[in-house]
Amino acid sequence: MIEVGALRALRSVAALGTLARAADELGFTASAVSQQLKRLERQVGVPVLAPAGRGVVLTPAGQAIANSAPEVFQALERCAEAAQSVSEGAPRGTLRVVAFSTAIRGLLAPVLGGLSVRCPELRVEITEQDPEEALRSVDAGTADLALVHDADGLPAAQPPSVTQRLVHTDVGDVVMSRSHPLASVTEPLGDLAGHAWVTSPPGTVCHQWFRRLFADAPEEPDVRHLVDDFATQLSLVASGEVLALIPRLARPPLGEDLIARPLRRQPKREVHAAWRRSADASPAIRALLADLG
Repeated sequence: MIEVGALRALRSVAALGTLARAADELGFTASAVSQQLKRLERQVGVPVLAPAGRGVVLTPAGQAIANSAPEVFQALERCAEAAQSVSEGAPRGTLRVVAFSTAIRGLLAPVLGGLSVRCPELRVEITEQDPEEALRSVDAGTADLALVHDADGLPAAQPPSVTQRLVHTDVGDVVMSRSHPLASVTEPLGDLAGHAWVTSPPGTVCHQWFRRLFADAPEEPDVRHLVDDFATQLSLVASGEVLALIPRLARPPLGEDLIARPLRRQPKREVHAAWRRSADASPAIRALLADLG
């Protein structure tokens, strides 16, 4: 009989292209993943992998097995859900959650205390992952639920096995020192030319937001600092010399010296919870979703 662990390993290799990357995603060594796949080849009687440069590809037989794997995972999850239903559907066991850092800070951390009181037999384990990696983890069965955001207005590619629900809409504000000239403006901010900035590095959603603010400006904005950590950005804003564009989910408490001002055209991103369709009835997933809203 084919082992479930070997199926997960094969699906991960198919998605990532190397044993090393699959091992990182699954939390094993590359050697352990290789041994699982060798056992799988012995069980089915044909090769499932073939070398391709520095990586590997699935053979036609391996691809056929990988294509059938989701049905196996869904059947196993339905078995688990049936067992939990017999136990009155009480959330119990371990719920593996993957999420981007600001969702952990702004959405998950505030609800964990109440969840543990309501569901004392449920253990929640959180791992930080970017949206694309998080969706792969849910699809592969190495995570139960993911919190993901769209990138520059475009959602991450969703595997067919996964369903999503909107749980939050995040917006960005301009943060400044109370001594900054814009601090006295009561209307939503529009023209931001002529001011110095600290912003997130290129390649991040917040940098995309920032660039969009100046898409129609005749001159490049005055970017003094590129800093990924938002708490560090705020320490530079406190100097009074620079502004920062920071999502509300990511914003630490501002304290008395800083103030946030809304924009006339607020940048937004939608945050979705994602889980496998076969786990719709999971009491643990339902309990966390209820708290997330």
